[in-house]
Amino acid sequence: ALAARGDRVRLVAAARYAPLARASGLELVPLTVDPTEILTSDAGQELLAGGRNPVRFLTGFRRILGPSARRLLDECLAGSRGADLLLGPTLGLLPRHLGEHLDVPWALVHFQPSQPTAAFPHPFVPRSLGGPGNRASFAAVDQIAWQLSRPFLNPWRRDALGLRPLPLRGAPRDEPLVLGCFSEHVVPRPPDWPPHVHLTGYWTLDEPSYRPPDDLAAFLADGPPPVYVGFGSMVPKDARLTGLTVRTALRLAGLRGVVQGDPDTSDDDVLAVRDVPHTWLFPRMAAVVHHGGAGTTAAGLRAGVPSVVTPFFGDQPYWADRVTALGAGPRPVPFRALTAPRLAAALRKATTSEDIRKNAATLGARLRAENGVARAVELLDRL
Repeated sequence: ALAARGDRVRLVAAARYAPLARASGLELVPLTVDPTEILTSDAGQELLAGGRNPVRFLTGFRRILGPSARRLLDECLAGSRGADLLLGPTLGLLPRHLGEHLDVPWALVHFQPSQPTAAFPHPFVPRSLGGPGNRASFAAVDQIAWQLSRPFLNPWRRDALGLRPLPLRGAPRDEPLVLGCFSEHVVPRPPDWPPHVHLTGYWTLDEPSYRPPDDLAAFLADGPPPVYVGFGSMVPKDARLTGLTVRTALRLAGLRGVVQGDPDTSDDDVLAVRDVPHTWLFPRMAAVVHHGGAGTTAAGLRAGVPSVVTPFFGDQPYWADRVTALGAGPRPVPFRALTAPRLAAALRKATTSEDIRKNAATLGARLRAENGVARAVELLDRL
């Protein structure tokens, strides 16, 4: 949206996003670390098995990124030079450090609710701790993240940015513009959030010009709506066994499937595909099975079809729980507990429950009525 109106927009991200950046009219400064390569490593597989434990997740994240942290930070700095506005995620508070160095405005993007509140705990914490405990959980996760990143962030601030190192307790909590790129229909806004935190609605990239390959178009036309199954950038340790589990579950549930994978593994009832825009594919499905990433969860809910979430780690269990609480899907099936009978049972419920289908359709209509991108641009223009 910013580039379309004439703004010069530079994206600092993994090189694999270059085609998307070009198609959207953005400059890309590629990072030399690829998330998929990270997750296929032994340390990455340990991270995927970490579940919702914040200490285990953040420690694993630190162990993976630590050796390349300085290089990544320098690449972010190089990509930020010349900018008059910085927008980035909460992790490491990079926009704050870079904005302080470059003396330009900055804002944070929250992909999950990360602002302290008494209404619910941090998304990495599995259960409510009561009002004071919920609020404290955000400070605890932030402090763990800071202590793990401090050994490389403070030297970088000093040596590369010419800034004073931050104290042991971390930076004082600022009040920057915070853009929560999710919907209040999915996460109701807590009454104790300050006014600088905004829920814009989801940021969706529609691709109206997309045309499906012939095999996908034929498969969709050749029978009832199938179920989509894909785990995004999550790379299971035994991909063959996971694929067999998924196909067995579809067969047990009596459903056709469109699965993320090698097209050469397709058969009469299961079509394997590479990259298909979720905004195009999901509305044509009977249900979607995914890992619970923030973006894929948004696409599934916005499509108005039931979701079966198989979370791996991090904030994914949080989004899985939100889907269930909203009545838009059955209870999650954590990936570490994934079996064909469990997935088949969840698929049967997702595709036969009138309540789930109605709830998903109603929520999808509400989300499609929002324009999160336009709202975000409006707020950024105030800086």
